[in-house]
Amino acid sequence: MDAGLVTFSFLVVLVLGGAFGVVITRNVAHAALYLLMSLASVAGVFILLVAEFLALVQVLIYGGAITIVLLFALMLTRAEEFSNVRDNPQWAVAGVAAISIFGVLSSVIFSNKLDVQQPIGPGLEELGAELFTNWVVPFEIASVVLLVALIGAIILARASDGQGGE
Repeated sequence: MDAGLVTFSFLVVLVLGGAFGVVITRNVAHAALYLLMSLASVAGVFILLVAEFLALVQVLIYGGAITIVLLFALMLTRAEEFSNVRDNPQWAVAGVAAISIFGVLSSVIFSNKLDVQQPIGPGLEELGAELFTNWVVPFEIASVVLLVALIGAIILARASDGQGGE
């Protein structure tokens, strides 16, 4: 058995396990961690496909920023507001729709034969040189904005609990 196939199979199990964990867990914070596991595993699949840029974007944008925004929303949401929320009665319809979509996507994937020989786009070295020479200022501005948002979320969360703020 090829080492690439073993690695791919392991990553697929992690992707599907993380996605399944997001769907079945009752704790939203655990769902965010399962989502992070799934998104990081997708980045590993991109690396196996020699798509370093997509892997980098997957980790930075989806694995980092989207998960952080989700955790911000959790911090700012009051749990007592949702104490009477019950399961949606349409879960059976949603399950049938999800299985149908899975079947259609699986048939499309297995009916196509892809032949990837050459990497597409710039390599990781060119991307890093471009990012840290021409795009370093916007990159740092984005990181400062995220840091300010994190500090603001902490202050708002503490102020609503009566532990700090004004």
